[in-house]
Amino acid sequence: MKISILIPCYNEELTIERCLNSCLNQTRPADEIIVADDSSTDKTPEILKKFEGKIKIVRTIKNTGTKSHAQEYGLKFVTGDIYIATDGDTTLDKNFVKTIEEEMQNPAVAAVAGYVKSMRYNWVTASRALDYAISQNIDKLAQEYIGFIFVIPGAAGAFRTKIFREQILFTHDTITEDLDFTYRLNKSHQKIKYSRKAICYTQDPPTLNAYINQMRRWFGGGWQNIRKHLTIPNSPGMALELSLIYAEGLAFSLVLFILPLINFYLTIYIFFLYLSITICLALFGAYKERRPDLLLALPGYIFLRYVNAYIFMEQFLKQIVFRRKDLYWFKPDRVEIKS
Repeated sequence: MKISILIPCYNEELTIERCLNSCLNQTRPADEIIVADDSSTDKTPEILKKFEGKIKIVRTIKNTGTKSHAQEYGLKFVTGDIYIATDGDTTLDKNFVKTIEEEMQNPAVAAVAGYVKSMRYNWVTASRALDYAISQNIDKLAQEYIGFIFVIPGAAGAFRTKIFREQILFTHDTITEDLDFTYRLNKSHQKIKYSRKAICYTQDPPTLNAYINQMRRWFGGGWQNIRKHLTIPNSPGMALELSLIYAEGLAFSLVLFILPLINFYLTIYIFFLYLSITICLALFGAYKERRPDLLLALPGYIFLRYVNAYIFMEQFLKQIVFRRKDLYWFKPDRVEIKS
């Protein structure tokens, strides 16, 4: 089994060296590492030159402006049976390639969704780390059980190259290409495996403004994919999961902002009930990640739930009600993380 790693990147001078070192220092070496440089204008090309002879570097003729275009360009050079998709700001666990190889021994598996952890930086990234810990140890396990993985993370995914080239393709008509890929695999009844051992560490938005912009892309792309892919759910699992994410999510978001205007005391009661549940989930998430500091992120986590609810409704109005389609790919600013 030949395994390739494909890394699309643009202006990743603060992160690309650490990313490549993690790819090169695998317990099961990758057979091929390809970096698709989307015409970076910073020091990224200079850093990539340090790795000449160890990796394959390809560069677009001009900046394409989106990750999916750079990924599509890089995929032309992939020769592996399996290709791992990750990002230039991401560090792979040393056993990532080995884990993918083990999961792909089952010929029925067409793709693997890995486990994403957030690098430590501040309260925003800690809140995101807590969100990851809860969602990946509860929601995603449930998704695998019902047979519908909602999304293969763009920073931690692996695909059978032949299936991807023949059945997935790039259409560039949404701003969440990883979600688009996953819908296509689910609609064609391809098996997606979720692996909590295929771990990567990614740099999440370090500021509130960057976080808001990223959530607008994620939620906006989510509604775009609903418009694009949803006709009649082709499985009970798909129907259940999408109902919980979108119908229940929209109802929850509306209640969060409308209920205080209707009944203040009921709002206080529900808030403390929600707080109690969230504390239990935070304790679970901190335990699973072996990170007691995540409990300190609880106030920020709850605050960002309100931010998420507002953006979720905002993007519903924009993408579904008013039928707008923003394809601008927001790239958050990077920061230098020492550890």
